[in-house]
Amino acid sequence: MDTFPSRPFDFPDLVFVNPAAGGGRAAETVPSLQAFAGRTGWPVEFRQTSSAREFVTQAQAAAIAGHPRIFVLGGDGSFQDLVNALAKFPEVVLGILPAGGGNDLADSIGLPHNAVRAAELLQNGEVCRMDAVRVKTSDGAERIYTGGGGVGLDAEASYIAATRFRKLTGRSRYLLSAAMAFISTRPISVSVRWSSGEPETLSLTARALLLAVLNAPSYGAGLRFAPAAKTNDGLLDLVLVENLNLLEILRALPLLILRGEVRSPRVKRFRVDRVIIETSVPCRFHGDGEILGFTPVEIAVLPRAIRILCPPGSPLRA
Repeated sequence: MDTFPSRPFDFPDLVFVNPAAGGGRAAETVPSLQAFAGRTGWPVEFRQTSSAREFVTQAQAAAIAGHPRIFVLGGDGSFQDLVNALAKFPEVVLGILPAGGGNDLADSIGLPHNAVRAAELLQNGEVCRMDAVRVKTSDGAERIYTGGGGVGLDAEASYIAATRFRKLTGRSRYLLSAAMAFISTRPISVSVRWSSGEPETLSLTARALLLAVLNAPSYGAGLRFAPAAKTNDGLLDLVLVENLNLLEILRALPLLILRGEVRSPRVKRFRVDRVIIETSVPCRFHGDGEILGFTPVEIAVLPRAIRILCPPGSPLRA
């Protein structure tokens, strides 16, 4: 946890609004946040951008101008955009006001999904350090994500969620997307090499329904594939879900729907700091629900790379 000096009076908090987040929920939340700011005297400026390029340009310009705290009103994908836009400005404190379809990042740092309530808690917030994940995709492009990513069923479900079901919110969006992806997706042949802080490199090959690399306990609106994961321990959770037959999936569904958990001897978990994933054919890789590119991919943890504003009692304070 960092200490943070008092906010300079000539620099209000800056909140970028992703109007599409949560099927339009972010844009609808702005008036309530403005009313909250008026009641409490919160010095804040809201900006809505019309494109990803405009968002990056304005966020970087704000950092150069000296804004010490920059937020995004949106979901995990919106925060990912903010992290990547300001990757070269590590001194800036980032924040999220949850208004997305999943809000797993908010869960991991102890924020409620209600953006106004989150803003209220963050008035007494503290700056914490959080790990990030860097992924290099087959085209050589690099991107940072903060929660969960992977290949196979979850990547295809993320693609469907971002297109066909983009206006839905919550876990139902991802479960419906996963059901559709399961109908059309076949198990993939994966080859994985990883390290876990030791010189030795481990490896495996498998037929997989999905292979995920997570920095947080959950992704996909509360699907707890890595319940023991911590976002500030310098390690990632590699989660392999082997090919399940229909009966095994039907057995897993009740717990998955009710609690977001998957319990099966065919789910393998490993603690890692670097991972290389190869597949027999190029497969989509997603991070925080955004399709980032195709396999093969190289993944590494970036320990304590992000300064993020957290509510009192956040798990990141530990």
